Amino acid sequence: MFTVDRWGGNPKGLPNPVKGAHMSAQPLKEVRIFSPATVANVACGFDVLGFCIDAPGDEIVARFSTTPGLRITKITGDDGRLPLDSKKNTAGVSAHALLRHLGKSDLGIEMEIHKKMPFGSGLGSSAASAVGGAFVVNRLLGDPLTRRQLLPFVVAGEAAADGAWHADNVGPCLLGGITLIRSNAELDVMDVPIPERLWAAVVHPDIVVLTKVAREIMPRQIQLETSTQQSGNLGGLLCGFFKSDYALIGRSLHDLIAEPHRHRLIPEFYRAKAAAMAAGALGFSISGAGPSVFALCDGEETARKVAAAVAAVFSSVPIKATPYVSRINPKGVHVLSES
Repeated sequence: MFTVDRWGGNPKGLPNPVKGAHMSAQPLKEVRIFSPATVANVACGFDVLGFCIDAPGDEIVARFSTTPGLRITKITGDDGRLPLDSKKNTAGVSAHALLRHLGKSDLGIEMEIHKKMPFGSGLGSSAASAVGGAFVVNRLLGDPLTRRQLLPFVVAGEAAADGAWHADNVGPCLLGGITLIRSNAELDVMDVPIPERLWAAVVHPDIVVLTKVAREIMPRQIQLETSTQQSGNLGGLLCGFFKSDYALIGRSLHDLIAEPHRHRLIPEFYRAKAAAMAAGALGFSISGAGPSVFALCDGEETARKVAAAVAAVFSSVPIKATPYVSRINPKGVHVLSES
């Protein structure tokens, strides 16, 4: 069981780093990583299910410095929205938490953050930064912790941004693929098999939906019948993934809790959903808190047709829409270059 003080305190229950384990052959001076977007909730898996896609994503660079402490020296692509103060920045919070655990808070490290995904998009922008911050510093230090051991630090980083303690974005971003979070409190995260022909069509309409607002409109109580059906959908979806049963995936990919309330934040949502289903999607729903939407599809060709059909609905309003077509990304965050 992992526990961690809110906002990036010292984790408990983690093994101490093993000296020499996973260490690079030569000490690293600089590391550049790519931290990809994610789709959370996946319709019926509110706060407990997510998957990783290939793009968009953030790039983060870390290098050693002669100045003690962690400093963020540059942020691009954020239009001045993000703080350079590393203790107030999502990537910095997760990195600080890791360094405290390793007893290396005074180590001189410079970080650059290059935001290449939209804010308030429902694609895990803050999660990508939180994952990237801890991952790049861990790699710069020679990987003293495994990816799974980084989980409490990256969750703390995202919690600093949105106030919620959940791993349905950071889990798949850090570990890749499809992840199920049995318990967010305990960070009990499991890998789910990826069906071979499963593709995602994700469309981002150029509007902003704040996670805080999307959470505020959620119901505080739900009917027992609704809960039972949602549980059945989640179980069916997981069985569909395990069995590569695309028809079962389609029957299960329905959200009875968040979508009925959050759809009002996304113009033309139900027109977009109808267009996706007509183009052959297995199922369609809201990505995270929105406004991005997603469909799961059997094959690349269908995914491209679905993405184009959904983008056309938003463009007709008119709202600029950016489509992303991707396999489920099994890698998650990864190194681009190091020296």
